[in-house]
This record gives sequence, C-alpha cells and structure tokens, in this order.
Amino acid sequence: MKKVNNNDTIKTVFKYIKKYRIPVILSLLFAVVTVVLTLYLPVLTGNAVDYMAEKGSVDFESLLHLLFKMAVIICLTGVSQWIMNICNNKITYNIVRDIREDAFNRMEILPLKYLDAHAAGDIASRIIADSEQFADGLLMGFTQAFTGVLTIVGTLLFMLSINIWITLVVVIVTPLSFFVAGFISKRTYKMFQMQSAARGEQTALIDEMIGNQKVVQAYSHEDEALGRFAKINKKLNKYSLDATFYSSITNPATRFVNNLVYAGVGVTGALFVLNGFITVGGLSCFLGYANQYTKPFNEISGVITELQNALACAARVFELANEEPQVPDAEDAKAPETLKGSVVFDNVYFSYVPDKKLITGFSLNVKPGQRIAIAGPTGCGKTTLINLIMRFYDATSGSIKIDGTDIKDITRKSLRSNIGMVLQETWIKDGTIFDNIVIGKPDASKEEVIEAAKASHAHSFIKRLPNGYETVVKEDGNGLSQGQKQLLCIARVMLLSPPMLILDEATSSIDTRTEIKIQNAFAKLMEGRTSFIVAHRLSTIQNADIILVLKDGNIIEQGNHESLLAEGGFYANLYNSQFA
Repeated sequence: MKKVNNNDTIKTVFKYIKKYRIPVILSLLFAVVTVVLTLYLPVLTGNAVDYMAEKGSVDFESLLHLLFKMAVIICLTGVSQWIMNICNNKITYNIVRDIREDAFNRMEILPLKYLDAHAAGDIASRIIADSEQFADGLLMGFTQAFTGVLTIVGTLLFMLSINIWITLVVVIVTPLSFFVAGFISKRTYKMFQMQSAARGEQTALIDEMIGNQKVVQAYSHEDEALGRFAKINKKLNKYSLDATFYSSITNPATRFVNNLVYAGVGVTGALFVLNGFITVGGLSCFLGYANQYTKPFNEISGVITELQNALACAARVFELANEEPQVPDAEDAKAPETLKGSVVFDNVYFSYVPDKKLITGFSLNVKPGQRIAIAGPTGCGKTTLINLIMRFYDATSGSIKIDGTDIKDITRKSLRSNIGMVLQETWIKDGTIFDNIVIGKPDASKEEVIEAAKASHAHSFIKRLPNGYETVVKEDGNGLSQGQKQLLCIARVMLLSPPMLILDEATSSIDTRTEIKIQNAFAKLMEGRTSFIVAHRLSTIQNADIILVLKDGNIIEQGNHESLLAEGGFYANLYNSQFA
C-alpha cells in the first residue's frame, strides 16, 4: 500500500478545498467582518469607561449613543458569524462527501487482489468512521482556525494603535505559546494515527464476528473471539489514552502562557496609567484585547489537536483513494455484443503470491459450444482459471483468447456481460426478490423473471413468501436458506441467457432432488453455449465434453468421463473415492 505522509495529506485536502472557492472566500470575508467588529467592541467599551471615569461627571448622552452603537455592532457580529458558519458547514460536508465518493468509486475499480488482502471492516471503517472524524476536525479548523488567526493579527493591530510599548510586552511572550503548541502537536499526530488504525482493526473484527457468529458458536470459539477483541480493545484503549493525554496538555500549557500575557499587560498598563501615558478606559480596552488575543491560542491549540486526528484519519482514507486501480481497458478495446465462445489458453502462468507458483504453462483449446468440466483436489487452480477468464485477475504471462481476441483487448463490461456466472458463494442485495433476479437484465419483464425462476426451480418457494416476488430481503438474504439463495443466483443466469456459462459449484447447497432438476435445466441452457463447470461432486460433470483434471495448476489428465475412468488414473481414483 502506498503510504500517505502528513504533507501529502494536507496537499490533497487543499485540492478538495479548491473546488469550493466561493464558499471559502465568503467564509473568509465574514470571518474578517466578525473579527473586526468583535475587536472594535473593546474600543467602545474603553470609551464608555472614560465617560464614567471621573466622579460626578458622567456623560449620559454620549454613553447612551455609545450603548446603541455597541448593540448594533453585537447584532451585526452575530449575523456575520452565522453566515460564516453556514459557509463552513457547506465546505466541510461537501468535501467529506467528495472524499467518500472518491474512496468508494476507487474501491469499485480496485483489483480483487486488494480486496482479498484487506479486511472488509477496515475498508468500511476508512470510508465511514475515518471520514466522519476528518469532517469533525475540518469543521473545527474552518470555524475556529480562521477566526483565531485573524483575531490574533487584528488584536495586535488594534493594540499597536493604542500603545506600542504595552503591545511589545504581548509580542515578546507570544512565541512561547507557539513553541508549546508546536512541541505537543508533533507528538500527537503519531498517536492519532495508531488510534485510527486500531479502530479500523477493531471494526474489521466486529464485522467478521457478526457475519460469522453461527460458525463461532458452532465451534465454541466465543472465548477466542472475546480474547482477540479484548486484545485489540486494550490496544485501542492505550492509543486513545496516549493521544488524549498528549493533546490534553496543550490547552493548560497555552493557558499558562496566556495568563502571563494578561498579567504582563495588567502590570505594565497600570504603570502607564499612573504616569498618565494611558487612560483608565485605554487600560480597560487593553486588558480586553489581551484576553481576546490569548483566547484564540487556547482554541487553536484545541484545533491543532483535532486537526492532527483529522489528518491521521484523512491519510487512511487517501491511502484507499490513492491505491492503484485495476489495469484499465485498452483505448482500442473491442466491445462485442455477442461472443461465439471459442476459448484458447496459450502457455498461461499465474500466481497470487509471486514466490508461490500456482498455474504454470497452462494451454487449452475450447471450441464454441463445448462443455468443459474442471476437476481436481482443493487448491489445484480450478477457481483460479475462472478468475482469469472473467479477468478478475490478469495472467502473469501468456494469453487467453476468446473468438481469437486476447481478453485484454475486450472491455471488461462486454466480456462479463457475455458470461453467465453462478458461484458457490451467493450474494443477495438489499431489495425485493424481483430486484435480485434482474441484476444482470434490469429491463426484464415480470413474465421473463417468472420463466427464469421456474427454470431454476425457485418459483415454488418464491410463491410461498409473504409478498411473492415483491418480498423484501435484507443484505445477504437473511430469512432465506442457503439453497434458496443459490436458486435465486441460478435464476439470474437463466434470465440473462448468456452465450457462455461458468458454473463454480453452482448446486453445492441444493438438495439432491432439486439438483437433478436444475442439472437438466442447465443441460438445456448449455446447448450451443461454451460452458465451464467446476465441481467437487464428479457425478455432476459426467456429461461434459471434456473433463480437465488439474493438479498443482497443471492439466494432468484430459478426456471424457468414460475415457478417464478407463485410464484408471487420478480422475478414476477421485471418482471411485466418492462412490466407494
């Protein structure tokens, strides 16, 4: 995985911010207005104090006029801040929406080797939880960082306009606050990185346990699962406490510096008042500015902490978004509507792990309409051949051609739309039974769907459901048996009626009686179509034109059922072991 460092993360965030220049400009504009009005208020407060400073000589007329002016400024400040916050919310949540979309879109074009190598829960945590954490930090940054910096600069300018010497006291102590905040923030980023990674690991484990709770309970694996969770939870607890501890030091440390600033202004200002260099109202104004000047440092220290967390989370999302996508279709790739079905493997090599060979020098010539069965022990490469035909993975070397064209020169969409595939693993999406059958053919009519369901022998159980074809099933088809889910997957292929078929243990979860009926339906469907059948139960592939017997990624035997039995080799031993 390509790691994303802090600088790269910040650059990427600014790329997203550039898309929203107008809201950013408006936010900055209203931030300036808010800060200027806020900073102008202490000047009026100081003037008000001067109007009342001398005993028995209060200027009520000027004071009332001043109070009215202050009320107007307070109202304008509130409106300006409200508009600024609207802009900040719009910027933040649009950016996070864009980041999530980019991450999800990238996930859709990532090669399967990435998804196979990463826990689903961790990927989900990056797109959902880490994006949410980033949004919180970014919003705080926009809301408080802009105004904080402007307040510091504006306060210094206002103080300089009143008295340059007292302002110097403030400026001399200020670098200490920056040093403290910078020193601590450097140590918090790494802590938040580890916290975010541990959170993703915990999410992955929870997702794994929820999805496989039956297996966990069936094998009394609860204690081991609890132990794994406790270990990860303890690690997350440690990283979270460390991150919180380091980040919590920032605010008290900057508050200490701020109190030094306030005390310095108070003492210096009092001396200036006694010597007549500044009025009491001017000192009151200065103390107000000192308080306003130091307050942003507390806020910015908190923002820095949140931004460290946000950047750590954003880095995890950007790691996903920056992953190398699958090799795109060639610019001149063909998109045939219908394939005839001749398939040629020419000296194909492939392995999932570079130093562990799987398929070596594999060659095969399949004529259109032939039924090719693939048999062999577990791990011999049966399903891998299917992955290569479908271009879920690309061959390391050699070529696979369909109708004389290398499949790398055919668009993936065209290739896969010409191949109907039924896997041992079923996938049911959140929706109606009807929606689940028409995945490959969205414009199918109700009559076509019913015919496909009847051909797959799913119609009878669908009719018994509460709302028939309009019955809503949740993700992974909870409420349906494994066999029923597999029948729905078979109905999809029956509806699509593609020119080529791949059946990978397609009837493994179906009772024997129904399996015989479906095999007959498949036999009818396979007439004139090139078909690849992967099966452990050799009784289901006896009628294949060619049976390939694989071992360690190589074809060790080839022929029809009768000829392979007559040879008395590896296939005969496999077959006899199932019927001994």
